[in-house]
Amino acid sequence: MTIDEKLQHFYEVSLDEAREDAARAIQDHKDYLQKVLEEHKQSRIQTAEAEVKAETEHVRREVNKALSSEQITLKRNWSLKQNELKETLFAEVKNRVQQFTATPEYQDYLCRRIREAKDFAEDDEILIFLSSNDKELLDSLTARTGCPLQVSSENFLGGIRAEIPAKNILIDNSFAANLAAMHKEFKFDGGLNHE
Repeated sequence: MTIDEKLQHFYEVSLDEAREDAARAIQDHKDYLQKVLEEHKQSRIQTAEAEVKAETEHVRREVNKALSSEQITLKRNWSLKQNELKETLFAEVKNRVQQFTATPEYQDYLCRRIREAKDFAEDDEILIFLSSNDKELLDSLTARTGCPLQVSSENFLGGIRAEIPAKNILIDNSFAANLAAMHKEFKFDGGLNHE
């Protein structure tokens, strides 16, 4: 092999090695760039997922806040409507009570209550009061029950009130007291609260 051939061979081998080194360097650089690209993609995906998660939590909190506010408004409106209906109902009940006091059955009712109060007092002194709006019934009820009755200065819608001074007992069978108690205990989930 001549020097020129050796040189040519050396040149070709050196060129092949340089090409291989360059190809290896290019491939290494490509691999490095691919790795950096993948890391960047992963980083961006994680950042995007964190942003989506944070925004989702923010939206969820805002929705819950709005829902809570709407629930409070609905409960307030519901409560106002219930109170309105309750007042309408008890106005109707009071009207019916007033209608009842104009019937003969009302006098029978008063007689029963007067006798019950007298039986309860036994031999003790008892003071039995009619509502001021029942003063016209005083004579007939006194005659029917045989009890001395008094007319209260107070209008308690009907019924009776009785006092047993010796035992310091007040018997309140007035319609006003009964309506007030029912009004206080009334619940829309089933009427009166009997626990």
